[in-house]
Amino acid sequence: MLFQFSLYGFLKNQRYFEPFLLLFFLAAFGEGDAYAITKYGLLLGYRDVLQNFFEVPSGAIADLYGRRRCMMFSFGAYIVSFAVFGLASAMWQFALAMTFFALGEAFRTGTHKAMIFDYLAHEGRTGEKTRYYGTTRSWSKMGSALAAVIAPALVFLAAVPQRRAGADGGDGLGVYRYIFLGCIVPYLIALVNFALYPKYLDGSHGGKPSVAKLFSHLLGNLRDAVRVGSLRRLVVESMGYEGLYKAAKDYLQPIVKYTAVLAAAGIPLLAGLELADAQETAILIGVVYFFIGLLESFASRRSDAVRRKFGGEERGTRFLWWVNLGVFAGIAVGLLVDWRLGGPISYLGLTVAIVGFMALAVLQNLWRPMHIGRFDTHTDAKSGATVLSIEAQAKSLSAAVFYPVLGLAVDAFTRWGGIRCDAGHEPPVRFLPVAAAGVLFAVLVLAARRGPAKASPAGGGDAAGV
Repeated sequence: MLFQFSLYGFLKNQRYFEPFLLLFFLAAFGEGDAYAITKYGLLLGYRDVLQNFFEVPSGAIADLYGRRRCMMFSFGAYIVSFAVFGLASAMWQFALAMTFFALGEAFRTGTHKAMIFDYLAHEGRTGEKTRYYGTTRSWSKMGSALAAVIAPALVFLAAVPQRRAGADGGDGLGVYRYIFLGCIVPYLIALVNFALYPKYLDGSHGGKPSVAKLFSHLLGNLRDAVRVGSLRRLVVESMGYEGLYKAAKDYLQPIVKYTAVLAAAGIPLLAGLELADAQETAILIGVVYFFIGLLESFASRRSDAVRRKFGGEERGTRFLWWVNLGVFAGIAVGLLVDWRLGGPISYLGLTVAIVGFMALAVLQNLWRPMHIGRFDTHTDAKSGATVLSIEAQAKSLSAAVFYPVLGLAVDAFTRWGGIRCDAGHEPPVRFLPVAAAGVLFAVLVLAARRGPAKASPAGGGDAAGV
């Protein structure tokens, strides 16, 4: 079963749309839409709210109908979502696609790990948990690396016939449809993979679980998490750090696109190739996201080393908040340099902004394991899993708020500053509110955490394996 479990992780990460999602929506809404970023934010916020809503009864449904069947339902919902995205052009159609995607996410998260543990218990091999989890995670990362190569290739090739025909300059909505339609193939293979799982991995089917009890249990533990000051602070930090990062990270895409087009026009060799804007963007996005994947993997492994260096999770996460503040400030400076100075110096500003977004991905992978370790320090074994579940719900809901708020702020700043978006190009300075939000939240959290940091108990909260 190790091969089949690893195959799941590899296929799951064939999400070719992720490096181009914001660019897809900007092309869909059109350059003349003054609220394009706001609509994008509303759609992703809607998706996250819906996912949170579906996750509450999903566990009960998995117990009733079986985990294996739930995974098959999840990937079936993904496939429907990808098909709708590949054909959609109206807001209600995008909302429908987001609905199916939220269903897929809600019924997938956590279910497969439980199936792996059930398998090992059934086979009397519980001592191999680390080997199985490490191997499957490794193949997931390999899947991400491959997706970072395939996604730009799909966009590049899709732009060839449009470029020859002169349609949209090879940079219209049709170019980005293939990144969704292409996901259907690996997800269909994943469905076949699930069908070959042993039926006992569906789990035992007891009586019909009470969804009402699930809601009551969740609300009760949420009340406890809010009542305890130390836990409340940790949940709020998750909402600010994770929620904002999740909502902000995709703004890297239009900045990379702008940089790619600018660089291609300024370099004679590239200009002579006469590539479409989408092709130039695909090349640079492929390079950037490939390195992001490598850096994220490295950062996850080094998180515990950072924790030890600073003497515990509290000091380590405080240091990362300071670095996070500096990175967001650097992104803001880079955007302003490109806007105000122009010329060759603008390349420096754009490079600073792109490197800044890449650094945010690294920081998130350093910060997350340490932050989870802080929950272990402040909770007992009986309530730890529930509190972490509440934390996951809270950060997701905060992202659902940040998505439309940042979108509205970007569109409002664009109009207020008289920033023109011509020929589908998004001047990077219009995303200054995103950097400002990062600076603001970092300042607020650091102000709330003033005072001497407490080192974690010896050996406690080691998040290396989280």
